[in-house]
Amino acid sequence: MIYSFIRNNEKIFPIEKMCKVLQVGQRSYYQWKSGSVSDKKQRAELVKEKITSIYFDSKQRYGSPRMTAELASLGNNLSRVTVAKYMNQLGLRSKLSKKFKVTTNSKHKHVIVQNILNREFSVTESSKVWVSDITYIRVKEGFIYLTTVLDLYDRKIIGWSLSNGMSVEETSLAAWKMAVKTEALKTD
Repeated sequence: MIYSFIRNNEKIFPIEKMCKVLQVGQRSYYQWKSGSVSDKKQRAELVKEKITSIYFDSKQRYGSPRMTAELASLGNNLSRVTVAKYMNQLGLRSKLSKKFKVTTNSKHKHVIVQNILNREFSVTESSKVWVSDITYIRVKEGFIYLTTVLDLYDRKIIGWSLSNGMSVEETSLAAWKMAVKTEALKTD
């Protein structure tokens, strides 16, 4: 685009001054104008095309070390620094996947309540069966905990609680109290 601008304005301004103001080398401009691209630049463009192809084939997961190894397996021996430079020029960055973290402790010594529902989630009457769940949400300051109470009859959230701590009063009890109030308002 810069080179095109210079070519279009050659008769108005001196090439030397335009190159200086636009911060491009005169030699580069004249090479572009003559249409000749060096073998080195052609090879670099081919490698960049391969890098782009491998990058998207790998679901955007490869960084420069793995990309370098993949290119080497295809017969392109480049340094990791060169591959990193090309990836940077192309705006390609590997997507990092977070490792799975276990958050449930199934081997606790707390009382385990009997499963009364036995996976029968079809309910014919409102306020007959409520279910609850708690989940954590990562925020900048750490975690907040969301507790919900759902009426299985119409699958609506009838109570919820958002808290900073995991005490029963902040989570389950607060959500249950809201559900009781919600159902009391429905019957009034």
